[in-house]
Amino acid sequence: MTEPCAPHCREARAQAPGAAGAGTGAELRHSPLRRLALAGALTAGFMLVEAAVGWWAQSLALLADAGHMLADAAALALAIAAQRIATRDPTRARTYGHRRAEVLAAFVNGIALAVVALWVFKEAAQRWTEPRAILAGPMLVTALGGLVVNALAALVLWRGQAGKNLNTKAALFHVLSDGLGSLGALAAAILVLGLGWLRADAAAGMGIGVLVLYGGWRLLRETTHVLMEGAPTEVDLAAVERTLLDVPGVVGLHDLHLWCISDGFNVLTVHVVIGGGQDGAAVAAEAGRALGRRHGILHVTVQPEPQTDERLAAAGRGPEPGTAP
Repeated sequence: MTEPCAPHCREARAQAPGAAGAGTGAELRHSPLRRLALAGALTAGFMLVEAAVGWWAQSLALLADAGHMLADAAALALAIAAQRIATRDPTRARTYGHRRAEVLAAFVNGIALAVVALWVFKEAAQRWTEPRAILAGPMLVTALGGLVVNALAALVLWRGQAGKNLNTKAALFHVLSDGLGSLGALAAAILVLGLGWLRADAAAGMGIGVLVLYGGWRLLRETTHVLMEGAPTEVDLAAVERTLLDVPGVVGLHDLHLWCISDGFNVLTVHVVIGGGQDGAAVAAEAGRALGRRHGILHVTVQPEPQTDERLAAAGRGPEPGTAP
C-alpha cells in the first residue's frame, strides 16, 4: 500500500506551489496523455499494415520500417504508462516521487531501437548478396501511407507540447525518425520500379537501420547520464558557483552537487561558508532565490556553516599558496 507523503514533503509543496521541484506531479497531470494514446494507435495500426505488405511484397525496407514502428508503438505505450506512474505523489519510501519512471521508460526505448537495428543489419547483408524479387507497386503505396501516418502522429505530439520532458521527447523522436524511414522505403520503391535495382531495398533497409541505431544510441546516452546522476547539460556549473559566491555573506562553498531527477526537475545541494556576523538562515534563503532567478533551479538545499571552523574556512579560501591541493 502506498504510504502518504511525509510531513516535510507537504511543507515543501506549500512553500513552492507549482515549482518544478515541488514534487506534486501537477505538471505531469497536464501531460498530453490523450495525444500520446492517439499517436500510439496511429502508429500501431499502420505498423500491422506495413508488416503485412512488407512480408507479402518481400521488402526489407518496409519490414525494417515496420520494426521501427513497433518500437515507436512500444515507446508511446511506455510513455503513457510512465506519465501515469510519474503523477503519483511522493511517499516516505520515494521522497522524490516517481518522476524517474519517465527516464527509465526512455532508457528501455533506446535498448529496443538498438535491437531492431541489429536485426535490420543482419537481414540487409543477406539481401545484398542474394537480392529478392520485390513487388514495388504495393511497396510504394505503403511507404506513402507510412509517411502520412507518421506526419499525423508527429503533429499530434508536437501540438501537445511533447518536448517538455525526456520521455515524450523520446516518443516524438521515434515518430520523426520513422518518417525518415518511410522516405527511405519510398525512394527504394521508386528505384526498383524505375531502374529495376533490387538491391535498393537492402540499401534502404540498411539506411533505416542506421537511423534506428542512432536514435537508440542518443536515448541511451541521455538517459544514462540522468541515471548516473550527471549534472544537467543545460546548466553551467561554474556559473552556479559564481552565483553562490556573489550572494552577500557567502565567503566560500564546498560539497556542491547538482543532478537531475527527470527532465526539467533539477536538484542542488551545497554547503556555504558564511562570514562572521551573518545570519546563516537569511544567507541560505537568498542563495536559494538567486539560484532560482538565474538558473531556474527551484529544488535547492543550502547548508550554511560558520567560518570559525578552520577546515571550512580553508574550503572557502581554497589551498594555501605553495601547498598541495
